[in-house]
Amino acid sequence: MLSFGHLVFIEVAKYLNFTRAGEVLFISQPAISKHIHNLEQHYKTPLFERKRGVVILTPAGKILQKYLQDALSLAKQIEFDIGSINDEHLLRGELKLGASTTIALYVIPMVLSAFRKQNKAVKMSLLNRNSENVMTALLNHEIDLAIIEGKDKMSDVHSQYFMTEKVVAVCASKSYLAQRRDYSLEELKQMPLSLRERGSGTLKAIIEALAVHEIKITDLDVSMRLGGTEALKNFILADDSLGFLPLKAVSKELAQGDLVQINIKDLTIQRHFYFVQRLGEESDGMNKAFIRFAKNNYNF
Repeated sequence: MLSFGHLVFIEVAKYLNFTRAGEVLFISQPAISKHIHNLEQHYKTPLFERKRGVVILTPAGKILQKYLQDALSLAKQIEFDIGSINDEHLLRGELKLGASTTIALYVIPMVLSAFRKQNKAVKMSLLNRNSENVMTALLNHEIDLAIIEGKDKMSDVHSQYFMTEKVVAVCASKSYLAQRRDYSLEELKQMPLSLRERGSGTLKAIIEALAVHEIKITDLDVSMRLGGTEALKNFILADDSLGFLPLKAVSKELAQGDLVQINIKDLTIQRHFYFVQRLGEESDGMNKAFIRFAKNNYNF
């Protein structure tokens, strides 16, 4: 097992901030500094330095960070393998998951709940950000498994398909746009639109679907951009504009009649969700167990 001092180093190296590391570990900044000082004494070399008020890793610090990340992965695998000896269905260890907004809000909570009921000894956490930020968290070792829209093309990650979700155009039932249910692509260009923020998987799917018809976002009348699915949905409910949202996110409002679905002729928008892991960690036992469980138990 890694010493607490090494765990302190991992957090400081992750955030490059002593105060932030202290908040995560629930210890004071002087205690953080003492642990780092002790490690530097042990290795007889500085691990961090300050340049213009910014904390950076020294060459020795970068080497230690790499080995400790590998050691953490190995420690997790040891805990998983030993904990599964007596009962392969009774898992032990930690699941650090990150998911883009739609998955985090409307899909994965039910899966996590079912998984926890079967594996009460597993410590679980879920990070909810847009796809771009989830990938950043994965590469920064804040999480070990990501679920995002789109198969990531980065060379240092491994992706595998999970599910497909439909994105639909909706407006408030009180909007003047709701007087009709069908519009053409040319008419879409003249309609007031509210969209998700840059970095959103939903926005990326919209851009790709429009590109098939040689239409760019800049060709549209985008009057508002909002961060997060719920923020966009609530804005659409109060506004006259049209929005594109995942079907799962608006199914309740459509059933209640608060929102209406608008058909844009010849425009089909789908998002494909993938499990993503850092390259070389595909054999991680906990991640494999959760991926298998999610695929077998999620009702598509």
